[in-house]
Amino acid sequence: MKRTIALLTAVALSGATLAACTPAELSSDGDGGKNIVYSLWDPNQQTAYQKCADAFTKETGIGVTIDQKGWDDYWQNLTVGLNSGTAPDVITNHVAHYPELASKGALADLSDRIEKDGIDLDQYTGDLASLWNYDGKTYGIPQDWDTIALVYNVKDVKDAGVDPADLKNLDWNPTDGGSFGKLIARLTVDENGVRGDEPGFDKTKVATYGWGLETGGGVVGQGPWSWLALSNGFDYLDKNPFGTRYNLDSPKLIEAMAWWQKQIDAGYVTPVEQAGNLGLEPMMEQNKAALVPDGSWRINTWAGSEAQEFAFAPLPKGPEGRKTIINGLAPSITASSKHQDEAWQWVKYLTSEACQSVIAQEAVVFPSITAQSEAAAKAHEDAGVDVSAFLDIAQDPEALSYYPITFKADEINSEADVVIERIQRGEADPATALPELATKVNSLLEE
Repeated sequence: MKRTIALLTAVALSGATLAACTPAELSSDGDGGKNIVYSLWDPNQQTAYQKCADAFTKETGIGVTIDQKGWDDYWQNLTVGLNSGTAPDVITNHVAHYPELASKGALADLSDRIEKDGIDLDQYTGDLASLWNYDGKTYGIPQDWDTIALVYNVKDVKDAGVDPADLKNLDWNPTDGGSFGKLIARLTVDENGVRGDEPGFDKTKVATYGWGLETGGGVVGQGPWSWLALSNGFDYLDKNPFGTRYNLDSPKLIEAMAWWQKQIDAGYVTPVEQAGNLGLEPMMEQNKAALVPDGSWRINTWAGSEAQEFAFAPLPKGPEGRKTIINGLAPSITASSKHQDEAWQWVKYLTSEACQSVIAQEAVVFPSITAQSEAAAKAHEDAGVDVSAFLDIAQDPEALSYYPITFKADEINSEADVVIERIQRGEADPATALPELATKVNSLLEE
């Protein structure tokens, strides 16, 4: 599931016309309008949600067609559907997308239905439910959540003489890097077998980098660097959701990014040129990197790898403790749906114990209901996979930073991508580039 994003300007409902099979063409009103279309972008989740759909249809008589498309096609086709009046009845929504959709009247307000049917929003993990409130209205109910943890190559850690148990207690600071800084140096090995913390290490001929770089990530840097900055005391916005100012000129962010840049220059982190060509999974599976921070939505990717044995460890504790972004998706009903009542029944079912217990047993994501999150972790454990690094931090309110939500996410991410890549390449000093980026981004928010 793609969560760290370079958003598409198409989502701004530009009115572009594209040839595509619309979700409405997948539905049939032959039985009195009791068929709805539900859109989804993650193929790994389709099987689990199909089980929910089958049970829902058996219980209610309402048919559900799941329209699954890849991430880019998903939002492009949604734009077409919204412009033409043929959008799905229910969409899987992302917090970075919904503000523009809601402000343009593309989504139905769920507030009255939530109140009338007595939906307990407190049953969902953390404060995820509050993220979907805008201008006194509610546009989604949490269906899952994700956090970040370290993914590491088991053999690489063993070969480095590192006890995997020590990975549970890593620390970090922007001065000397703490035990995390020592770890990535130790895990880095050049073509002559010399490690990054040994004399004679050649940073120009690295065989395995200690830390794999995920390129992109926009202004959020969810996997690549968010946890470093957050654990150093950085806050993205003046308020969240719907902040009006990004704190990209924060000394705490500058410190974290400057340290990160030094690790790239030292040869401990995959350079942009290699990372961009490889991609995260090939990089790790080909053993070009020994460790990478990644999201819980890819647990099964790493646990099921046949190329290498991977395991998970908690993020390092920074000066302000261990911190992660927590994000969650939600089903939203499109305002243009001709089946508002049926769509609401499906949204209620998706976010209920009935469906979430199925998702938990399938163990593809962490369901939003806290008890079912724990059930999903147990399902992973039964399969021999320890996912506590993702779950434990989600249960600590002090460790959570919610995905920053603003308008103009497309433009902001485009600006940030350019600057962050220049920092990664060593072409820009964070102390200069980040305040300049802050000025540009905050000007966009003021327009």
